[in-house]
Amino acid sequence: MSDDFGRQPPRRRVPGPARPERSARPVGRPRPGPGARPARRPAAPRSGAPKTIRLGSPRPRLRLVGLALTLVLSAFVVRLLQVQAVDASTYAAKAEQNRYVGYTLAAERGGITDRDGVTLATSEDAYDITADPTLFTRKQLKVDDGPEQAAALLAPILGEEQETIVNKLRPADKKLRYVLLAHRQTPQVWKQIKDLRSALATKAETDPDTANVLAGVLSVPTTKRVYPNGDLAAGILGWVNADGKGGGGVEQQLNTLLAGKDGKIRYAQSGGRQVPTVGSTETPAVPGSDVELTIDRDIQWAAQQAITDQVKESKADRGYVIVQDTQTGQVLAMANSPGFDPNDLSKASSVNMGNAALQDAYEPGSTAKVMSMAAVLEQGVATPLTHVIVPNRLHRGDRLFKDDIDHETWYLTLNGVLAKSSNIGTILATGQLGRTQAQANQVLYSYLRKFGLGSYSGLDFPGETPGILAKPADWSTSQQFTIPFGQGVSLNAMQAASVYSTIANGGVRVEPTLVRGTKGPDGRFTPAATPKQTRVVSAKTARTLAKMLESVVDDQEGTGGKARIPGYRVAGKTGTANRVDPATGKYKGYTSSFAGFAPADKPRITVYCAIQNATKGSYFGGQICGSVYKQVMEFALKTLQVPPTGAKAANLPVTYTP
Repeated sequence: MSDDFGRQPPRRRVPGPARPERSARPVGRPRPGPGARPARRPAAPRSGAPKTIRLGSPRPRLRLVGLALTLVLSAFVVRLLQVQAVDASTYAAKAEQNRYVGYTLAAERGGITDRDGVTLATSEDAYDITADPTLFTRKQLKVDDGPEQAAALLAPILGEEQETIVNKLRPADKKLRYVLLAHRQTPQVWKQIKDLRSALATKAETDPDTANVLAGVLSVPTTKRVYPNGDLAAGILGWVNADGKGGGGVEQQLNTLLAGKDGKIRYAQSGGRQVPTVGSTETPAVPGSDVELTIDRDIQWAAQQAITDQVKESKADRGYVIVQDTQTGQVLAMANSPGFDPNDLSKASSVNMGNAALQDAYEPGSTAKVMSMAAVLEQGVATPLTHVIVPNRLHRGDRLFKDDIDHETWYLTLNGVLAKSSNIGTILATGQLGRTQAQANQVLYSYLRKFGLGSYSGLDFPGETPGILAKPADWSTSQQFTIPFGQGVSLNAMQAASVYSTIANGGVRVEPTLVRGTKGPDGRFTPAATPKQTRVVSAKTARTLAKMLESVVDDQEGTGGKARIPGYRVAGKTGTANRVDPATGKYKGYTSSFAGFAPADKPRITVYCAIQNATKGSYFGGQICGSVYKQVMEFALKTLQVPPTGAKAANLPVTYTP
């Protein structure tokens, strides 16, 4: 075995290309030290290798892309400048309009009470039902008939026609965000709508075919006027219209005081709901003041019940009763029949919605004779005992006058003329007021004016009539003789009552009042201004007239026996006048009336009753109004705890023996 067993054979060196000679190292260049990496030698080109493709310069493409980006960014910058600078206010306003909504905060209307604080008119919580029409579109509900579906659900709840609701939910202005569907609905109505809306929302979550068509129905808190006593004193109180303003009576007269001042609220909303995280602005509402009337609710009820019953029994057109405090002029009751319920104006007749006791002008008839007698007594041309010969007929001017019944010649005292309500006797007595008829007319006119005829009563009540009292120079031939007994002149029921209160108050007329005072939001009570007072006749004349008026009620010859009240001395006067029909302007039917006060010797209360055009039974004032007077006066005396005086009546003579 050779010693070379296992030894690799020596490699055979293949001769390669000759190495180029190394160039001389540059002078001053350091020699590579140990471990330094030797410089790479360039590879020798291979024969037959592919040729390298050299790319073009990228700079032109970069310039093109940069230019495009610059143009795009420039467009954005220009648009941004337009939005934020040039049109900033316009876009801000649009955003504000779409984002924020606002509504009025209705002020709580002040209440109305009677003299004892009993509520006659108040306000309760209510809701205005509103909607956002933009939430009923196909885009929002995914259905085409959203307004129709909503209207079908809302109509029976709100008591509105479906078509009316549809028109509101699909307005011509597609950008409209607010419509009013119903005014002043009760909390129960709004709860019913909310429950229905919630049920639809729950169903819509599980049923994709169900649309919550009530999602856009909203509400605004407000108040609703309520009259707890129904039609009681409706003619005085009036009503509040759909806009929340007084539409009649005290509600209209004192609307500014009662209404207060509305506030405002503004808040961000989304999808018809308030965004709680975004601030809101609010101007609080200022509540209205409470008004305390002079009315006594119980006396008002008694008066209203009595006149309503008699109007129905007599089948009359209408009637009124007024109760007044003779000393203060305060109106304790003012009742009208027929009336209306201010809680439900849909059932009210427009003819009955006013206050006829103040708005009706009519000829008073014989109740006006007390003014003629007052003038005669005050002028000193006669006394209660003056003899007056009253024939069956009296020719004056162009007419032949008579009394309400045919009679032989009466021999009456002046007191008897009033007690028997003689037209002829009154003409004869007032003829003594002047040396000529023209002078007598002027004197009588001056007293009628002082008693308040031809002027407003002082209540400043909406729709009140001052009546009609022409100047003496304009009196016709017949008026010169009819005005003394209450024909040819007109007044309202309040004026008539005030005449008797003037006599009862010792000859001093106190302007009637309906308001005792007001209580502001701060709780402070402000009394009403003191009413104006005017001396009409002397206290002596007033006392004499009171005695004469007693004869009308107590004497067997008097016409007012129906008004007697056991235990009390009553002064009063009947009236039965030809009535002018408002529709035709001609005389048709009668105005029946009774006026008086009690106790006659120490007056506290005046009651006046009038009934228009009684068509069933008696139409004489002493018969149908005397009984009303008695019923109301008795109740008022007991309510105010007025005791009888216990003094005996004067019992002045009615007739004399010639």
